[in-house]
Amino acid sequence: MRIVLIEDDMVLGAAVRDQIAADGHSVDWVQRLDAAADAMAGASFDLVLLDLMLPDGRGIPFLRRLRARGDVTPVIILTALDQISDRIEGLNAGADDYLVKPFDLAELSARIGSVARRYAGNPNPIVTHGPLEIDLAARSIHRDGRPVTLTAREWALFEAFLSRPGQLLSKAQLEDKLYAFGAEIESNTIEVHVSRLRKKLGAEVIETERGLGYRLGRA
Repeated sequence: MRIVLIEDDMVLGAAVRDQIAADGHSVDWVQRLDAAADAMAGASFDLVLLDLMLPDGRGIPFLRRLRARGDVTPVIILTALDQISDRIEGLNAGADDYLVKPFDLAELSARIGSVARRYAGNPNPIVTHGPLEIDLAARSIHRDGRPVTLTAREWALFEAFLSRPGQLLSKAQLEDKLYAFGAEIESNTIEVHVSRLRKKLGAEVIETERGLGYRLGRA
């Protein structure tokens, strides 16, 4: 997924960025709400991680503005505000989850996965696709009962296909899902990752529409 992290604490922000990048997601980290608004105007994100106390304002009005204009991007609030009234306000403003600082980074990863599955329309973490059994929560795959090991980037790419079954995804769309703003991307990076996925999961798993993009193969 492509995630925007809105957090002004430099130590926590770096830790969260590194955690979700290690999970295979691309992350754009900003420290102000105005920078977040600019980022979201210029790119499509799959998830927002939102602190509530930023240098240029509070996160709740920012969230309300998102929802008021019809933006349904999932939002997880990350905050030190731990009162029940704070949680109620955040959830009522349109947040999908609310995580109080300090939190365990592994729990954050689990909550990101849970919210993503709900938005994909399948909260069940176990998915089958042909000979593949995929555990989205554990980030593991078995083919014909045998485990298959993917790198974080390969997993992120495969997850992008799984979340859009039958949909043709262009090379540019896949690069947007895998890489943050400013990342240096080799011209054949997507082709290399697709080739590796086919070798590990089966040639039929990803179909190519020459000159247009790729899609998840039929189960």
